[in-house]
Amino acid sequence: MRLVVGNKNYSSWSLRAWLAMKVLGIPFQEERIPLYGEKSKAEILKHSPAGKVPVLVDGDLHVWDSLAILEYLAEREPRIWPADARSRARARSISAEMHSGFRSLRQHMSMNIRRRHPGKGRTPESLADVRRVVEIWSECRGPFLFGPFCGADAMYAPVVLRFRTYEVELPPACRAYADQVLALPALREWIRDAEREAESLPQFDLYV
Repeated sequence: MRLVVGNKNYSSWSLRAWLAMKVLGIPFQEERIPLYGEKSKAEILKHSPAGKVPVLVDGDLHVWDSLAILEYLAEREPRIWPADARSRARARSISAEMHSGFRSLRQHMSMNIRRRHPGKGRTPESLADVRRVVEIWSECRGPFLFGPFCGADAMYAPVVLRFRTYEVELPPACRAYADQVLALPALREWIRDAEREAESLPQFDLYV
């Protein structure tokens, strides 16, 4: 299988699928397409009709969208979701919530691994999103959200990085969870790659 991703410094959606596959030991080849360049859209459209990353290429099948990729992988790798049916439903629910919600958090605390913006990005709406994340993480069963690492942790990993960039204060239990995610060798690899990227996107270095 081949996973097409965008810039590691900025592409939170790419990170989700990549991290799940890395942590769970699902073999794949990586193809990175720098985003926001003149030819970026055309390159991505070669793999995805939606024109967005990530895209999983498995033979002649192309699966796009992080959550769809996780569900496709779960058909061959059950560890993508918790073994218990109730936990599995809960994990899918909070993953879908992350997929479709938290708009203010995305807008005001955009992912930028190479930068630090302590105290920035705080608006009433983004802080409400932070409180909701804290509520979800507070139910962590350790060491990850549902015990072993699963797709839900992959879905929330970019939020861990956003909180790192903006130095968001967290309750002790949530801080412990975030630190556990940051300690993952795969995530450390992603961060190292992001720090080595040559592309700089000035519009993403700004915050509201």
